[in-house]
Amino acid sequence: MVTPSQSVFCCLLFTVAMLFGCASLDERHAFDEWIRIKESTHPNALDANHQSSGSEATRRHAKDAEPAIGPDATLDSYLAYAALNNPSLEAAFNRWKAALERIPQVRSLPDPRFSYRYFIENVETRVGPQKQRFGLSQTFPWFGKLELRAGLALEEARKAQAQYEARKLKLFYQVTQTYYEYYYLAQSIAVVGENRELVKYLEEVARTRFKTATAGHPDVIRAQVELGKLDDRYRSLEDLRGSIVARLNATLGRQTNTSLPWPKQVSYAPIQLDEAKLFAALPQSNPELRSLRHQIAREHQSIRLAKKDYFPDVTLGVDYIDTGDAVSPSVADGGQDAVAAGFSINVPIWHEKYGAGVREGLARFGAATKASVDRENILQAELKTTLYHFNDAERKIGLYRDTLVPKARQSIKATEAAFRAGTSSFFDVIDAQRLLLEFQLKFERALASRQTRLAELEMLVGREIPAPPIPSDNTPHSEEVKEP
Repeated sequence: MVTPSQSVFCCLLFTVAMLFGCASLDERHAFDEWIRIKESTHPNALDANHQSSGSEATRRHAKDAEPAIGPDATLDSYLAYAALNNPSLEAAFNRWKAALERIPQVRSLPDPRFSYRYFIENVETRVGPQKQRFGLSQTFPWFGKLELRAGLALEEARKAQAQYEARKLKLFYQVTQTYYEYYYLAQSIAVVGENRELVKYLEEVARTRFKTATAGHPDVIRAQVELGKLDDRYRSLEDLRGSIVARLNATLGRQTNTSLPWPKQVSYAPIQLDEAKLFAALPQSNPELRSLRHQIAREHQSIRLAKKDYFPDVTLGVDYIDTGDAVSPSVADGGQDAVAAGFSINVPIWHEKYGAGVREGLARFGAATKASVDRENILQAELKTTLYHFNDAERKIGLYRDTLVPKARQSIKATEAAFRAGTSSFFDVIDAQRLLLEFQLKFERALASRQTRLAELEMLVGREIPAPPIPSDNTPHSEEVKEP
């Protein structure tokens, strides 16, 4: 019969085991953050409450139900679609989940150990023969070991979260970059098409003047040569569409041969960036650097955990011994079953091994710290370079839009009028047309580059850079894409 003191010992053993498995507030917050992101961005991500086959069917059904990107889709539509469907982003999201699920595993105590012994030959005692023994034991790591293991896993999970956020920012940059390449291609086709029509008109003028003997045959040949070059350029641009569409579809998580409409509009308003604030924000909000900081914290936890190996783990247990009836019925407590409580510890004597573990942790900590410093220096340099390209694109947009393109249009009109009047050669008209084409394409390239660099800045600083309001009038602050 189990005595009250023995019952208290068993209850105490169970209570301590339960307390060791409780999650901390930080761990619950980490899981809550994953759930929040899942519900808002990854509703089809794998969840512990779903079987793998069911989750896969759910994802297929959700993807089939998603509307295709329509002709009026904006860049925000593309970004939202990529966030929901890009497989590499979902892979990073599930790696984050896997890291979170590691926490309760390392926080928990080792499994209790049940043992059974059957005495082949009964052990005779004063109160009777011992027939069999049942044992239950639980190992408790030294104080603080489980908390440190959980803290180490938590930092690993936070690192995975930062890596997910970095992958998301990089994905958005890739989508934006390809989207504006697609926009530039549409604009290039439209501009080259306009110039081709202009050269066709000039070629007709040259033929008419040749028939009336007011122009020479070389003017006609020159116009036809220019027209052939523009035709070739136009066809090359059209053929490039399939390649860019395939790349954009790949970042969206769609089949590469799926058609995509031309971008309809790119809104532009000048932005004055505060470079000092951007450089100050980069170390705090860049997810790559946050990931490295969590790696540093993880290695610090590993050093503390390695130092705990110098201390023993404790095992508590209780044995129940089945005892038969005593030979003499007059013996007190005859046939009384016995219960024994005990404990054991491992003996940590291999100090060189434990010292090597501490030194390994220190080396990893030093490596993580230096890697963080190096990466921050590189990102600071990348930010400086990106700011230069952004400001350069801003300057070129104003230059080409407000000065060079209008002047080139005026030049081609004046040259064409002079050619009609016989005071200018056909070569001057062709040169003016070439200059207009060059300026128009450089303006579109500057606009696409500016938008791409803005997305790169957001990727580097780890947050959105708010744009000023778009002017509502018809001033040339909003550039509309011409349908090729």
